[in-house]
Amino acid sequence: MTTIDRRAFIGSSAVAGIAPLLGLAPAWAQSGLPASTASTRPLLAPRPPMGWNSWNSFATTITERQAREVAAVMAERLLPAGYDIFTVDIQWYEPDATGYDYRPGASLAMDGHGRLQPAPNRFPSAAGGRGFKQLADHVHGLGLRFGVHLMRGIPRLAYERDLPVLGTAWTARQVANPLSVCTWNSDMYGVDMTHPGGQAYYDSVFAQMAEWGVDFVKVDDISRPYEDNWAEVEGIRNAMDATGRPMILSLSPGEANLAWGAHAQNHAQMWRISDDFWDEWQLLLDQFGRLEKWNAFRRPGAWPDADMLPLGRLRMGESDTKFTRDEQQTLMTLWSIARSPLIMGGDLRSMNDATHRLLTNAEAIAVNQHSTANQPLWRDAQRAVWRAQSETGDRIYVALFNLSDRALPVDQPLKALAAPDQARVRDIWTGREATVRGALSVELRPHACAFYSIAAQA
Repeated sequence: MTTIDRRAFIGSSAVAGIAPLLGLAPAWAQSGLPASTASTRPLLAPRPPMGWNSWNSFATTITERQAREVAAVMAERLLPAGYDIFTVDIQWYEPDATGYDYRPGASLAMDGHGRLQPAPNRFPSAAGGRGFKQLADHVHGLGLRFGVHLMRGIPRLAYERDLPVLGTAWTARQVANPLSVCTWNSDMYGVDMTHPGGQAYYDSVFAQMAEWGVDFVKVDDISRPYEDNWAEVEGIRNAMDATGRPMILSLSPGEANLAWGAHAQNHAQMWRISDDFWDEWQLLLDQFGRLEKWNAFRRPGAWPDADMLPLGRLRMGESDTKFTRDEQQTLMTLWSIARSPLIMGGDLRSMNDATHRLLTNAEAIAVNQHSTANQPLWRDAQRAVWRAQSETGDRIYVALFNLSDRALPVDQPLKALAAPDQARVRDIWTGREATVRGALSVELRPHACAFYSIAAQA
């Protein structure tokens, strides 16, 4: 089966990479673009969002029945650990979606104002113009929040039919930008934000999202190339804020341009730092460098996103994750100590106990949700070490990684962690405790890691 490969990354210059660290003005400020209104917005994601997304396991094909089945398992098995955002990913408006490929010229479900609607053959409760309201209500009733995926722009079909923009005298042809097109999905044209009808169109879309009860929106084809799409980022954020309903904004795909990191911080709650992440070791290895590079932009309410966790049953049920058990633990450890959002991608209906234990380890989640001063200490071609500490300052967290294809020792002096020279150390994954003197020393299998919690005082 074919999966979509969108790995044509946009590079950043060395100057752009160090500019935030030097206190230089970001590109959007240098060019006189509008300043953020983030300071007046409620803090929508004070901690990294946690949840589930349908892409890794259902591609474009998830149905309402499947969504309700997965949401029930999520509420029972993952919600107690903090996973509370349930998201229907791309093409929910395409009646005939078939898999990981996008079909040029596909028929799309829309209303008379060019706003995408759930395909009623896949989401029966959407019939009669009800949209996602009933499904969202059901998800909320389980104690979860409801999220959807949305492509940047206005449907090409709305442009071809020149549909009116709700509440205005403008039409789709006046507000669309047919020169701004997605390279991997033909459904949409960009929106011309220099035209007043552009903001009006986005206002109408997110007003409907609010009516449905949407809490989280992943907007795709927008954060790469960021410098081309910043105006639509602002238009979408403004439209969300105008509804009065708190909605988390997630930007995709990556890699976003580092020079626009401050803009992403001020308008979105999470943004992708890579293209689609799948269960391949090289992709996981690449995330170490990206998380280091984006580390300075992480703050409460703004989270660099290393993408979903491709664990368990994937690819429309065709196979389980290709990550080894050690690689799965490395994945969860890195996402936790770097405080990336934790969004599970596998089919929860077939989640085994080992995957459940990995996802719900209470101390790993505490590091992801409640740690501070998270930073890479060092990395070479074969090993890496990250450090963090608890919000109360009573615990130090350290993750030791073997990045190589052979077993290697990893040593980390306690003094370099600001830990006591003799410290009580707990293994986060096994729960075992021991007194350690001088240094942490561990032999790690290929692609494996060790994750420790250390008492900050002897």
